[in-house]
Amino acid sequence: MSAAPPRHPPRTRTVVLLAVLAAVAAALGTAVLVRADAGLTVRQVTVDGVPMTEVRGGPPNPDARRPGVVIAHGFAGSARLMRPIADTVARRGAVALLIDFAGHGANPAGLGAGTSPATLANLDVAVGHLRSQPDVDPAQIMLVGHSMGAGAVTRYAAEHPEIARTVAISLPEAGELPPGRPTELLLIVGGAEFPAFRRAADDAAKRGVTVGRRPAVVVPGVEHISVLFAPRTHEEIADWLPSMDGNAPPRPFDRLAGAALLVFAFAVGVVPVAALFLGRRTAVTLSPARRSAVALPSGRPVSSATALRGFVLLGLAVLAGGFGAAVAAILPTNRLPLAVGGHVSGFLLVTGILTIGGHRWLPAATRAPEIADEPVASQTPARAIRAALALTAYAILAVALPIHLGLTSARPVGARWWLLPLVLGACLVFLLGVERIAAGRTWRRLLVVAVTVVVLSASAVVGLAPGFVLLVVPLFAVLLGWYVLWAAVLGRYAPGRWLPAVVGAALLGWPIATTLPLT
Repeated sequence: MSAAPPRHPPRTRTVVLLAVLAAVAAALGTAVLVRADAGLTVRQVTVDGVPMTEVRGGPPNPDARRPGVVIAHGFAGSARLMRPIADTVARRGAVALLIDFAGHGANPAGLGAGTSPATLANLDVAVGHLRSQPDVDPAQIMLVGHSMGAGAVTRYAAEHPEIARTVAISLPEAGELPPGRPTELLLIVGGAEFPAFRRAADDAAKRGVTVGRRPAVVVPGVEHISVLFAPRTHEEIADWLPSMDGNAPPRPFDRLAGAALLVFAFAVGVVPVAALFLGRRTAVTLSPARRSAVALPSGRPVSSATALRGFVLLGLAVLAGGFGAAVAAILPTNRLPLAVGGHVSGFLLVTGILTIGGHRWLPAATRAPEIADEPVASQTPARAIRAALALTAYAILAVALPIHLGLTSARPVGARWWLLPLVLGACLVFLLGVERIAAGRTWRRLLVVAVTVVVLSASAVVGLAPGFVLLVVPLFAVLLGWYVLWAAVLGRYAPGRWLPAVVGAALLGWPIATTLPLT
């Protein structure tokens, strides 16, 4: 039988060193995030049900009127995603106002299209609020938008000539813009974005909507999301302000760097946390009867049997993912009020069910075998439950806190609270299927999640999944890789398939349920 060698927990010295490393990384990450707020005054307000965030380079001063900048996020974004741009313009002397459109971030209302009446109404509320501030010059209002938000701000500025200037980052299309309007428009597009965004910028320029500027600024080497954090993007926006009172250099990576340090701290911190709650294991040898139950049929070379098993399991993963994508395309997942996330959850649920069922009906010789001499935990059921709850809470904190502080909103609001258990359940079924194929082996987990990422991407390309899936696949892949890493760690402390699947479901499901838009 091809059995993996017994896997023992790290030594106590290693656990202590990792705990110290995690603490240092967490402290550094916190310091970087605190530094990102240095010199800024932030105030949260809600006007007519629209959550907004005011950012100033110091306290409000009614005696000094400054330009005001409304900053609008894109589809599946939030005010928090655009915060680095707000920091840049605030440090250059403007008052920044971030907005959460309906269905995004802290706004629990239903989602509207990019230029829908609801979205434009949210934008109008934000502009009106900013104009009412005693330290804002109402004649110097600038709008900045990304993707869906770029479509909204250009449409709004075209209908409101009193808007001084407009910035459209990754404008999705320019068909609704009248010739010559908005009159002062800066177009920015990433050099590595999908060609449609470059064509939209060129189309807007041909309509004569830019005055006194280049047709479009192409930021090299960045795609649809990273364009928001490119220093060139921030410099162009700051230079486009109606007036400036400062020359502070942009620091677009501060929050991302702080969040990355927190992710690293949580990632390595799982080892001491697992050691604390799960304790050590004792290696035991399977009984002869148990060995014979998992042994390979006699006469078959181990190498050929292992190769056959690998091909069969790979085929199962591909078939389960392919059928999962096809079934998810016809499931009524749009009835879940979670744009894109409903489809992804349906895909994971169906794929998981097919993987578990397919593995159950495989011939015994081609199933992933049990691991001989597998260490087992000497734990009471109560301790195992406590450990599972603690590690799941740790996983939620590990994924939600860095995302919320350094990238986008990850706090449940409105319908997200009841959507959470549904999404987490779908992720759990999928990961139980992964664990069944993997049988404790890291390379098998990697193989299955790689197949899943490829299948999900392909389904978006051929139209079985929403096209926006292609933009979230990189984050999806990172989260699955994180699960594989932690599953390998937990496998050294606790046998069985359920604990890595439960903890991994928290890592994967929380961002899906809290960051994708409500419909």
